[in-house]
Amino acid sequence: MMRILRRYLAREIIGATFMVLLAFLGLFAFFDFINELDEIGKDGYQVHHALIYVALILPGRVYELMPIAVLIGSLYALTTLARHSEITVMRASGLSTRRLLRELTLIGGLFVVLTFVFGEYVAPPAEKAAQQWRLTATGSTVANELRSGLWVRDGRRFINVQVLTPERTLEGVRIYEFDDQLVLRTISDARSGVYDENGGWHLTDIAQTIFEEDRTRVARFDAMEWQSELTPDVLSVLMVTPERMSVSTLVTYLRHLTENNQKTDRYAIALWKKIVYPFAVLVMMALALPFAYTHDRMGGVSVKVFAGIMLGVAFHLLNGLFSNLGVINAWPAPVAALAPSVMFLIAAAGMLYAVERR
Repeated sequence: MMRILRRYLAREIIGATFMVLLAFLGLFAFFDFINELDEIGKDGYQVHHALIYVALILPGRVYELMPIAVLIGSLYALTTLARHSEITVMRASGLSTRRLLRELTLIGGLFVVLTFVFGEYVAPPAEKAAQQWRLTATGSTVANELRSGLWVRDGRRFINVQVLTPERTLEGVRIYEFDDQLVLRTISDARSGVYDENGGWHLTDIAQTIFEEDRTRVARFDAMEWQSELTPDVLSVLMVTPERMSVSTLVTYLRHLTENNQKTDRYAIALWKKIVYPFAVLVMMALALPFAYTHDRMGGVSVKVFAGIMLGVAFHLLNGLFSNLGVINAWPAPVAALAPSVMFLIAAAGMLYAVERR
């Protein structure tokens, strides 16, 4: 009996959720395309470039919108069932709130897995491809936005790169190397650098200034192998925001920042959000249930869908707000990542308790 009920609930909720998700994706794709209109016609950037770029960032939109779509879809499905008195019949047949929550959790597991898959395996490579496509279409580079280029620390080395191309090759590389006493020992200037399969960078046309105790000399090389922990994957974080990276990329870059005694707050919060965010789907489903219990006191389905949209927007805004507050105030990463979901979970529990008491 419960299997049949679960199948019925799953069909209604999944169908409504994907309808809502498609509607949101269409809306966001339209706004993203409008956003690109200012760039069309500049540096060879054409309409088809913008359309492909918008299509490539859609998986990231799926990841961002999934909890909101699940909230509105679950709310719509459950309130429709309540309007037809099906929820009342289920409860009269002995279906407790706890058992219904359990069924919703099992259904929500599908959305948790789907959100995780999009966030870890689909959205990050698609986002990286979108940024590379955009840079290639406009003939731009990553590091040319800063007058002094890109600065990166790698152990006792400080690296300045004038240009990082979409193909992740380096141009205009300058490496400052210090000894254990933090005394500058060499400055190496290379025209370009390409990452090879052996785990190092192949630098070409190098002029190396060597500082010795009593003199300075310059050595020149046609090519040089430079072993470094800076891989293309580490440098690729420049193309993708932390929130759109995969867990594995965030872990790699966090390790690099930690080893070089650099700030990790933003990336640590992003990592925790990537771990926690899929489970926000379950919180959204729990939040939708009280609305089904108040079908005779809160107006029609459209009113509740509007309330769901407002709650979804509030959740989205709180997620961004707590991430920024966590970076500014140096909050522990788990606190900044978990706070919005915990707040909405408490709200759901409070609402369920209130409707159960009536």
